[in-house]
Amino acid sequence: MKIIAYLYSDPLLESPSDPAIWGWEVDRVYRDLGTRTHLQQLLNDCQQETADYLLIRRIEELGDSVREVCDRMAELEERQIQIVATENATATLDTPLTRSELLKLLSEIESVQRSRQIRKGHAKNRLQSIPPPGKAPFGYRRGKDRYALDRAAAAMVKDFFEQFLLYGSLRGAVRYLERKHSKKISVTTGRRWLTNPTYRGDLAYKNGLVLSNTHVAIISREEAAQVDRLLRRNQRMPPRTASASRSLAGLVVCGECHCSMAVSQAKAHQGKREYLYLRPTNCVRQPKCKAIPYEAILQQAIAQVCQELPRAVAGLEMGQIGGVKQQIQEAIGTKEQILTQLPQLRQDGILDAETADLRRYKLSTEISALQSQLAQLPPVNLRETAQAVSLPQFWLDLSETERRFYFREFIRKIEIYRQGKAWQLKIIFIF
Repeated sequence: MKIIAYLYSDPLLESPSDPAIWGWEVDRVYRDLGTRTHLQQLLNDCQQETADYLLIRRIEELGDSVREVCDRMAELEERQIQIVATENATATLDTPLTRSELLKLLSEIESVQRSRQIRKGHAKNRLQSIPPPGKAPFGYRRGKDRYALDRAAAAMVKDFFEQFLLYGSLRGAVRYLERKHSKKISVTTGRRWLTNPTYRGDLAYKNGLVLSNTHVAIISREEAAQVDRLLRRNQRMPPRTASASRSLAGLVVCGECHCSMAVSQAKAHQGKREYLYLRPTNCVRQPKCKAIPYEAILQQAIAQVCQELPRAVAGLEMGQIGGVKQQIQEAIGTKEQILTQLPQLRQDGILDAETADLRRYKLSTEISALQSQLAQLPPVNLRETAQAVSLPQFWLDLSETERRFYFREFIRKIEIYRQGKAWQLKIIFIF
């Protein structure tokens, strides 16, 4: 008994298949990648020496249309070769598909072929860096083959990003956009704006791949990296504390029971002066721990940050981070150099147009992935920054909103330990 197998893969849609997927002993495997050359070779070989079974994954792999599939099935059946489609429901080696059963699959095959043609069209657009179908993101309009800036809307988006970078508050940036530009968006939409690759000059497709530098960006790479870092930082914070008006909101917890401390406000009877306290939200002690004046904890936190931050940063191995960053930058440079060589390789006839487009597409996605890794690394000038912010006057000159931003840059949490009426703080930095 002679068994042959045939595999077809479209490089635009999928990776080449493994020839050893069948699980049976196969005399020969014919594989095509984007063309039907080896399928024709299979048919020619069967004229010389026929086979008993032909293994394929799906019936539609025999052609690019229903007519082609039917013609090749008929040609194989004339040579008395049983077709076994392993991924079709009715196909097994013991009960191969009959002609009537195969005809029942024609409508399904037609649907699959139509879907495949649509996906192939989208894949060809990706090779040309053409934006995906659908409406352009706010701030852009669809051009002939790429997004073009809508200058009025792009100015609003730019203001939104700058506000977020300045204060690190998503809700604050959303409120600012409505107040200044009368543009009302939800917090969810604002978060999508912050993470949308389009605003960074990249295109993101449904398959999850990102192409870099496909159109004019609204924010720079450095600003995008800062946005990503702020979003990761805010994820560590309790909900709604990233935009709280007080700098210590969401940072302070009890060191013993890990109960969070909320900022509460009180006003004397018929008095105008307001008092702020940090009060445990869910204290398990009996009697419950009392509130502590907010200003006292703030001053103590500033003093300890100025004293402990330089020592904490000095203990970091920044050399490794710099080395990793250099390696990634070199890898990006190498791939960009290959990109510049593709036109010459195509001109010399070494690569055809489709292969050159496919190579450029893969290099662009790899560069995007490396740039994403690069953006996630901490800044190498952290020591210089730590020295600058270790002066008490620096913190005292800031507003609460500005102080909130810098606290969250360096501090993961502040633990309070009580000894009777006395208390002390333990600053836990993010590194």
